[in-house]
Amino acid sequence: MTEPQIHFDDGAAYERTMGVWTRLAGAVFLDWLAPRAGLRWIDVGCGNGAFTELIMERCAPAGIEGIDPSEAQLAFARERPAARVATFRLGDAMALPFSASEFDAAVMALVIFFVPEPAKGVAEMARVVRPGGLVAAYAWDVVGGGLPFEPIQAEMRAMGLTPLRPPSFEASRIDALRDLWTGSALEEVETREIVVNRTFADFDDFWTTNLLGPSIGSAIAAMPPGDAERLKAAVRARVPADAQGRITYAARANAVKGRVAR
Repeated sequence: MTEPQIHFDDGAAYERTMGVWTRLAGAVFLDWLAPRAGLRWIDVGCGNGAFTELIMERCAPAGIEGIDPSEAQLAFARERPAARVATFRLGDAMALPFSASEFDAAVMALVIFFVPEPAKGVAEMARVVRPGGLVAAYAWDVVGGGLPFEPIQAEMRAMGLTPLRPPSFEASRIDALRDLWTGSALEEVETREIVVNRTFADFDDFWTTNLLGPSIGSAIAAMPPGDAERLKAAVRARVPADAQGRITYAARANAVKGRVAR
């Protein structure tokens, strides 16, 4: 039987659920990359443009190409301020529609675990980046429990349920990322962890926001009402509120960067 897949087709819902997390982790990631201004970027798996916009805001790029397989996500991206600098087009991470050495930097933000053949995706990024250029990615540590949805997924597992995982989730391990980069003959390869915290106004804000995620929302919608309520109560106990009722917790990503051989 084919395992159900996670699809992101609602740019606005993605913005509320994952867009905030993308920018939190992405800011740390870009500080680590420390790119110079004026680079030509490709954002592979750009989704609704959340990370693309961060590149525009923080890196003074000469241009950005955003590639994604979801036309609905791209439509949202094209309405962002980033569209003044970026071009968003339909494309496949494993067959980028560009010639060799067109870019100075290629990045994947929270994407590599969705690529059916991650090694092919990394090789494609390396192919379209000039010699000496930057190839980098960050991904939630799915195996190590770093997903932003982990408080809910942990309680689902406790109930005997198996939450959906990205098809190439093993690629999110930090040693797997290093192996992918060195396997594509990239040089000066470095890795690091990124830990970020997000605060929700209260538990209802936390719960309704996470229900917009395609993996969590669809799974809970399919549960019998009694089970869904038991899950909600267990999650509420797992993420206690502060004195003001706010919910704060951390997510963890693994990051990698390297250079195309000169």
